[in-house]
Amino acid sequence: MSIVLENLTKRYDGHPVVNNVSLEIADGEFFVMLGSSGSGKTTVLNMIAGLASIDYGRILLHGRDVTTVPPQGRRVGFVFQNYALFQHMSVADNIEFGLSIRKVSAIERRRRRDELLELVGLAGLGNRMPRQLSGGQQQRVALARALAHRPEVLLLDEPLGALDAKIRTELRRTLRTIQRELGITAILVTHDQEEAFELADRLGVMNFGRLLEVGAPDDLYRHPQTEFVATFLGTANLLVGRRVADGVEVGPHHFPLPAVLGAISETERVQVLFRPEDVTLTNSAQELALADGASSFPALGQGEVELAVFAGSFERLRLRLPPIQGVRPIAPPVAFGEDAVLVEATRPQQQAEQFPLRPGQKVWVGVRRVHALAHPGLSFLMLTDGSPATQATLALGGQMARLAHARTTLLGYGLKGEALQRHLQSAKEQLGSGLAALDMRATLDAPATAVARETERQPYDLVLTGYQPQDGLELAEALLQIGEHHVLLISKPQPTPTRALICVSAGAPGKDDVLFAGRLVRHLGAQATVLTVLPETGDQALWQERAERFLAGSINTLELLGVPAQSRLRAGPVAAQVQEEWSSGAYDLLVVGSPLPDREGHIALDGVVGQLIKIAQDCPVLIVRSNAKEL
Repeated sequence: MSIVLENLTKRYDGHPVVNNVSLEIADGEFFVMLGSSGSGKTTVLNMIAGLASIDYGRILLHGRDVTTVPPQGRRVGFVFQNYALFQHMSVADNIEFGLSIRKVSAIERRRRRDELLELVGLAGLGNRMPRQLSGGQQQRVALARALAHRPEVLLLDEPLGALDAKIRTELRRTLRTIQRELGITAILVTHDQEEAFELADRLGVMNFGRLLEVGAPDDLYRHPQTEFVATFLGTANLLVGRRVADGVEVGPHHFPLPAVLGAISETERVQVLFRPEDVTLTNSAQELALADGASSFPALGQGEVELAVFAGSFERLRLRLPPIQGVRPIAPPVAFGEDAVLVEATRPQQQAEQFPLRPGQKVWVGVRRVHALAHPGLSFLMLTDGSPATQATLALGGQMARLAHARTTLLGYGLKGEALQRHLQSAKEQLGSGLAALDMRATLDAPATAVARETERQPYDLVLTGYQPQDGLELAEALLQIGEHHVLLISKPQPTPTRALICVSAGAPGKDDVLFAGRLVRHLGAQATVLTVLPETGDQALWQERAERFLAGSINTLELLGVPAQSRLRAGPVAAQVQEEWSSGAYDLLVVGSPLPDREGHIALDGVVGQLIKIAQDCPVLIVRSNAKEL
């Protein structure tokens, strides 16, 4: 293998920007690392080049361990997005620079320079200065300079990102031709999917520092294994369905699958993926049954054309279908509170001319081909130290995990040696059977530190921990600042909740509260009341209109998830109004949204949220960590 990465980890300010990345890249392979901004892909490239230190892991290049080798000793060429040319040097001198510092003779430098200028299509331009070249020409010079010292590995950090579309296309072809001609192993990082598909022998998709999937471009596009990759690579139509013996069901619609779904059981929920080009459109259900001879693929339903866009060689359409009983759409996402199903479709211009469609027109929608992904479900992390509060966590948390079919990890802390192991074994016995999966881990660290390390290993949806009012909320605050999970505080043993009070403000963070609370409560078979308290200042009529619209969307969202729900709108001091509603409703689960972090990233629960937690101190409290950045 040309490149081997073993468990690479890099942290900034204690947070992992590259999280346990392992990868093998073959000799002569063109590997593309794809991800959005901030996913960690450039940091991986800098670590390979020796431009960023490594906190943990190893890098091997052609069998040499270069983890601690300085950049100049790694035999790596690097091409940057901003060219990084020496503006006071000619093209020729830029290309020769790396050879000069390596004490290569003048004759050999000139020979290599001329060879590379020919290779990159700039023969005869060696005497020009960088400012006299176009952006595409400057990038060709940067490529030639990176190749001058005959590196074993070529690294490219979004080298085409600053160029216009036509030049990017030309340079992609040039880059691929040169890479194949030289047989050099190359890694390119980009956020441009078209670029990744065109260049990659294999590609890897990164998100939040993790390398999620690796494979051939067409395989990852057609058969992704994770929701993120399915929706990140191209446009996806993704619905929650159910696995049956010979395929999948989306509500009443059955879709056969040509291959067995491996570890997916016959009754397990699945995510059903179909791409825009897999959609068939006709005037009637009868025509759809005969389209392309695919009579085994039923109509998904009749929809309305919402958008039709000319896109060159094809037409792009968005279709709005009525809700499908028992089906939750994932992508394209629908507006909060809506119950429609949106479908993205593309078709060649020839088909568009033969069967023209306009916004507002009705059309039947069918699907030629589907792919099923295992539904990720929920994942719980339960903290236990043997205290009475954590005993309550085990009792209630275990029951909730069984009902939600959640993958569960039990994290023991606060004890040492054999005492900790005995406690974990006792906790496992207390949880009993019926869990989808159970993992046990022990730590000598403080709980917040232990959770930080555990969530680096794998993400969780919910952290469950014991809580005693006299102990304060410091642990809850610390847990909310780690990762993207939510927190459930459990103070006393109690039966599974049957009535949840979801306290939300009308706005983007409130949508997160309703969505996650709905996902959890639906598994418990509980009812929900969504409560919004109007602010005491400002335009009351405007606030009330906004709140009523938000509450209507919340109820619709919960009912789509299968949760019986009602709404309450109150006015006055928030804590007092929640106290009054809590006392009058016989609730046994409180849901509140976490405050947004302050400028220093700190989440404080000493305000209104802290007051609300005290109201329900004898019942579990779910604190939903919002992903919204602002209202």
